Amino acid sequence: MSNSSENVLPVTQRTKIKRVPQRGQYERQVIYDILDEGLVCHVGFAVDGQPFVIPTAYGRVGDRLYIHGSPASRMLRSLQNAIEVCVTVTLLDGLVLARSAFHHSMNYRSVVIFGTATTVESSEEKLAALHTFTEHVMSGRWAEVRPPSLQELQGTLVLSLLLDEASAKVRTGPPLDDEADYSLSVWAGVLPLQQKAGVAIPDPHLHSGISLPDYVQNYTRTHSK
Repeated sequence: MSNSSENVLPVTQRTKIKRVPQRGQYERQVIYDILDEGLVCHVGFAVDGQPFVIPTAYGRVGDRLYIHGSPASRMLRSLQNAIEVCVTVTLLDGLVLARSAFHHSMNYRSVVIFGTATTVESSEEKLAALHTFTEHVMSGRWAEVRPPSLQELQGTLVLSLLLDEASAKVRTGPPLDDEADYSLSVWAGVLPLQQKAGVAIPDPHLHSGISLPDYVQNYTRTHSK
């Protein structure tokens, strides 16, 4: 794979897929699609030699990932000090049921990102990041809700991470059994999984006459490819 193309990220020692390398993908669009479909990322970092992994909300704009949190968060306070981070996002697409216990697996799409997160200082970029968080979770929502106040902006910490060292890993397809096991009388195959929205529950304080928005009623988060 050539790394000279703008559409493919350089493969580094940290991003190179070593176990089952044929599942590794370094195309920007593959990585972006997985990030855009996911909802929660896990941020790994170390403080004074102690490792931490924290789940949090995120959003992507171009080749930049924004991480959202409170200034009181130990994670975000620590990350302001230019600590190296590892951010992961995983989408589970199916349970792979093999004929042997050993070969059971899962179909998934995952992204691992390495880098140093920086604090977003300007109110304009911070507001744009909050717009990104909102639209990432529920497209169409920002246009209807009250925008953040200046006090709310000041009380929110946003970190920015450049997507220049990342890779994806993807498993698809049926189970891979040992040749001798294909003769076993055991059902094998894939049970697909997906995120599915339930029936929306109105806020008890909702005023009468306010109808359910179409973007909520028809909400879906489907496989982008």
